[in-house]
Amino acid sequence: MDIALILASGIAWTIVYIQAIRVGFRDRTYAMPAVVLGLNFAWEWTYAVQNLAFDPSVQGGINLVWGIADAVIVYTFFRYGRAEFPSFVTARMFAGLSVLLFGMSFAVQWLFLAKFGAEDGAGYSAFLQNLLMSALFIAMFVARRGLRGQSVTIAVAKWLGTLAPTILFGALQHNGFLLGLGIMCGVLDLVYVWLCVGAKRDGGVGDVPEPRAVTNRAYSAPMEA
Repeated sequence: MDIALILASGIAWTIVYIQAIRVGFRDRTYAMPAVVLGLNFAWEWTYAVQNLAFDPSVQGGINLVWGIADAVIVYTFFRYGRAEFPSFVTARMFAGLSVLLFGMSFAVQWLFLAKFGAEDGAGYSAFLQNLLMSALFIAMFVARRGLRGQSVTIAVAKWLGTLAPTILFGALQHNGFLLGLGIMCGVLDLVYVWLCVGAKRDGGVGDVPEPRAVTNRAYSAPMEA
């Protein structure tokens, strides 16, 4: 049962990442909210290295696959992401803030690892950032006013990918903290599925602005007389 649920989660999240890569290149954007992209990327590489180096397991191999796939999503973020920000965010500012975001994301994972150890640190940080991710996917849908850079497949696979470890670590291992976080993730994930299905039924994107054109000039506000 444990291996089946681990594999189910691994397959579902791999589908999320593959679809996010495809949709990101198709729509010329990034398909995962920036904050959780940083946290996910840091989590996967932190625990892939930790697991494969000190306690090899199926989950370690899955983390490595996820980390490689997430690296491509990170590439779409750096390639297309600046267009999603206001015009005063220059190329240099975007690069600096992005490096800061990813650096702090690794710092957060290493603090969890140092405080709680590999097993508990991985579980607690994963469920907390999944809850954040579930909320931010809804926020991204609202900000983009539709399905640009998103899909029903991502929404459903994301829900299933978190449901499996919720059953395993929350219900079967009687961890009330993880179970509670997993249930909240599930509620938000189903809201996101509902939003995506509704948008798909109504034609996909609706009244969605395209990303602004990016130039290399710094933003300057017009002067009033």
